[in-house]
Amino acid sequence: MKIDINCDVGEGVAKEHLLMPYISSCNIACGGHFGDEFSIDKTIQLAIENNVKIGVHPSFPDKENFGRKLMQISDKDLKISIQNQLDLFLERLARVDAKLHHIKPHGALYNAIAVDDKLANIFIESIRDYLNDVFLYVPYNSIIGRVAFQNDVNIKYEAFADRNYTDSLKLVSRIYKNALLTDKKKVFEHLLLMINSQKVKTITGSTKTIKADTFCIHGDTENSIEIVKYINGELRKKGFIIG
Repeated sequence: MKIDINCDVGEGVAKEHLLMPYISSCNIACGGHFGDEFSIDKTIQLAIENNVKIGVHPSFPDKENFGRKLMQISDKDLKISIQNQLDLFLERLARVDAKLHHIKPHGALYNAIAVDDKLANIFIESIRDYLNDVFLYVPYNSIIGRVAFQNDVNIKYEAFADRNYTDSLKLVSRIYKNALLTDKKKVFEHLLLMINSQKVKTITGSTKTIKADTFCIHGDTENSIEIVKYINGELRKKGFIIG
């Protein structure tokens, strides 16, 4: 069985060269919450060298809060910002004749379009012209997943190996200490349950159905290299292919 492990990268942590050998797809910041031509070019090159599928990671235009706070912005300005981010990224990608594999929204934007019908439709409208042979990474049982399906968008369901979930399958907010899993063995247990059973254990101890085609580990976590290296090795021991 093939397992896709993705990481958010190009976000200024300067350790992508250590992460890339252990993952199979990446989501590169494109100027909304972080990133410029230099960081984009450098991260794209690392992905190519490690045969990692390249994704773009648009966000609310909010570098001050790293795109992790809901932003009050007009529909028009949000659409323009998302398209400007994608245009910048695709221009850098074209310089090395590389292919865009997927789009994955970042942070507060990702969480907002998962539950807000209006924002989900604005997002799909914003990216519609960029979706030729490109996947959209979305949470399972989300509004953005439904809207994407209604608009014939190719989607891949994403789950988070290093984040805790509520009973409603929302990510536990980062304002709480238990939002992020950092113990490599607990991250692997969390991941393996989702892979083998299509279930996730929530913070209440309940198990809920979840489907995923790709699993995220956050590249900006302090011990992310330790986590991805351990998970990669343990999955391979169990006969999985990372790809």
